[in-house]
Amino acid sequence: MSRVKSRREQYSEATRAALLEAAARRFAEHGFAGTALEDVAADIQATRGAVYHHFANKTALFRAVYEDVETTMLTRVKEAAAAHPDDVGAAADAALAMFLECCCEPVYGRLVWQEAPVALGWQEWKASEERYAFGMIEATVRTLIEVGKLPPLPVITFARTVFHLLGSAGIDLALTAEPDKARVKDEYLQVLRYMLGERPGPATP
Repeated sequence: MSRVKSRREQYSEATRAALLEAAARRFAEHGFAGTALEDVAADIQATRGAVYHHFANKTALFRAVYEDVETTMLTRVKEAAAAHPDDVGAAADAALAMFLECCCEPVYGRLVWQEAPVALGWQEWKASEERYAFGMIEATVRTLIEVGKLPPLPVITFARTVFHLLGSAGIDLALTAEPDKARVKDEYLQVLRYMLGERPGPATP
């Protein structure tokens, strides 16, 4: 039987959630270097002490925001794939399209692909990206090979190649000007579909 949380615990959790939301907006708009903890606190009418109650420093706050947006992205990708339970190829395609869509969004795009390598350091960021995404990519590649939708190449190497291709696409989309994002996303989707085995049919006369 779960314990009922006290009003103080509920308030603390609500404050933490509000800080994460405000920080995500600040980091996306001003970047890690241009964001001050005082500004994040002021956005939710809290004190700087309230920030330090939940996060040791600005890096810890950024790390929590980063993990939050990555978790949300993975949930959306998995839900997109789950909409096609009887078609592995369609599920993989839906997951790919959703990932690229997330990369076009200002908060996810800037935080994950522009700010995280700076705020967390290259090694931590790289390890985090692998932790969040590589397992799912490997499982998808393995399944697509098993059902014959991809050639029987070495699974781990194939998955790592796809992982890096998706990372390059994410960085490029994050840096693409807003008016061009939809076009560039569609171009990446077309190219990645081709590279992952989906071949267009003959042109209609």
